[in-house]
Amino acid sequence: MEKEEIINCPKSGGDLCYKTQITPEIATYLSLSCGFWTNSFMKEDQEFYMQQIETLPELYKDLAWTDPETELIWLPNTINVEDKGMIFANGSNTQNWRWAAVKSIEIPKKDRKKHPIPGKPGQFMKYRMDMKNMKSFEERDYIEALSYIKILPE
Repeated sequence: MEKEEIINCPKSGGDLCYKTQITPEIATYLSLSCGFWTNSFMKEDQEFYMQQIETLPELYKDLAWTDPETELIWLPNTINVEDKGMIFANGSNTQNWRWAAVKSIEIPKKDRKKHPIPGKPGQFMKYRMDMKNMKSFEERDYIEALSYIKILPE
């Protein structure tokens, strides 16, 4: 039944929010306008929401936004793609934060043994995030952050 459509983002008002209707009761949302996401289980009384909130950094909890119409709670999205990079909300509080975009770099073969994959004995990382190339983007520039780490086609 999966159906995808682009809607206006309830949080930012931007016109690039992907809604995927998985079943009649379940939908997921990802706004490329502002970088926030939600789904049908992201409500205060839902176990899924409670599990998400337990593990999130304080900044993410503070940035959570509740849609007054649907009561869905929107959170900043985190992207971590091994051979591209990562994007995450970075800052000290809700008044002082930006999207941080970090490109990954390939680890030379001779150095990989110094970078074991946690929980996978004998396996080693091929890429690492190079925090030296971290670049900050405003909330509404999320799509530029995606372009910076080359997630989007040029």
